[in-house]
Amino acid sequence: MQNAAPFDLGEVEFDEPDETVADTDGGRSAARHSRMLGGAKPSTLGDMHALNQLCDRQARLLRDGFEPLLRRQPRVVPEAIRVERFDEYCGTLSTGLVSLNLLKLSPLAGQAMVAMEASFVLALVDVFFGGSGVPPVHMPVEFTSAEEAIIRRAMTGIVDALGRSWVELAELSFAMGATESSTRMLSHLDGDDMVIVTPFELTMANGRTTQIDVVYPLTSLKPLAPVLGSKVQSKRADSVDPAWRRGLTRVVMGVKLPVRSVLAEPVVPLSVLMDLKPGDVIPIELAPDVPLLVAQHRFGHGIVGQANGRTAIRIDRIDPGQNEDNQ
Repeated sequence: MQNAAPFDLGEVEFDEPDETVADTDGGRSAARHSRMLGGAKPSTLGDMHALNQLCDRQARLLRDGFEPLLRRQPRVVPEAIRVERFDEYCGTLSTGLVSLNLLKLSPLAGQAMVAMEASFVLALVDVFFGGSGVPPVHMPVEFTSAEEAIIRRAMTGIVDALGRSWVELAELSFAMGATESSTRMLSHLDGDDMVIVTPFELTMANGRTTQIDVVYPLTSLKPLAPVLGSKVQSKRADSVDPAWRRGLTRVVMGVKLPVRSVLAEPVVPLSVLMDLKPGDVIPIELAPDVPLLVAQHRFGHGIVGQANGRTAIRIDRIDPGQNEDNQ
C-alpha cells in the first residue's frame, strides 16, 4: 500500500491511513484506521454532527433491544465514527466465523451492514437459555439453527433501533436482507468503496465486552449530506407547531378524573355476612389518615374533617410513587 498521495472517490477525498492500531480484541485482527470524522480535513459530507448525535440515540435504543435476550440491560456506548475502505474494514473483522447482516436502505441505494462477533452470538444463546454468557473456547465453523434464530431476534431489535433513530433526521427505513458468516461471502461492495463505520461497544452483565458495527456505504449517504452536517438534534422536535402544543395542553388540562377516598375497610367473617339483615350495625374505625385515589391510582393521604359545613379531606402528603415515571 502506497502512502505517496491521497486517493479520490468521486467528490470525496481522504488522506491515506498511516496509523496501525494494535489488536485489542481476540476476534479481530489488527487494523489500519482512516481519518476520524470531524478531523482537520473533513469529507464533502461535512463533520456529520447529526450522525454522532444519532449514534447516541441508537445506543440507548440498543440497550432496550438487547435486554430481553441478555435478561438484563447491557451497557452500550457509541465509539468514534470512522471512514475507511471496505477492504480495510473487512481486515478488522475475524477471519473465521462472524455474523454479517445486510440491511436494505429505503429510499436510498445500496445496503448497510451490521457486524457481530461469533463469540457474542454464542454468549447470547448461552444467556438466553439460562447460562452465564461465557462462549466456548473453540469457535465452531458455522452457526447452528439456534444461533441463527438468536441472530434474527437480535437483528429485529437492531433494525427497530435504527429505524426509530433515523426517522428523526430523514425518512429512512431499514429491512433485513441476506446474512453471511464470512467476509469472503460479501459482494455488495467493492474493496475500494468507502464506508462509514459506526461502532458500538456492548458490555454484558458478566463484564464481557463486544463490538457491534453498523456500516454504511459512503455513497449511499451522500443525498443526506445537508442533514448529516447539521447541528440541529431533532427535526421532529423543531417541527412541532407551538400553537398546536398550547392547544393540546389546554385540552389535557381540561380532562376530568374521578377522585374518591376509602374511609374504612372492615373485615367481617362470611358467617356474619350471611346473617346480616336490615337494621344490623357494622362497627368501623376511621384510620388517622385515609387514602386519596385519582382514577384508581393512589395520589396521596389526608385527614377527614369538615370545611364550609361539608365533610372534606385535607391532603397532608402526596404519594411520591406517582412521580417516579417523571424522574
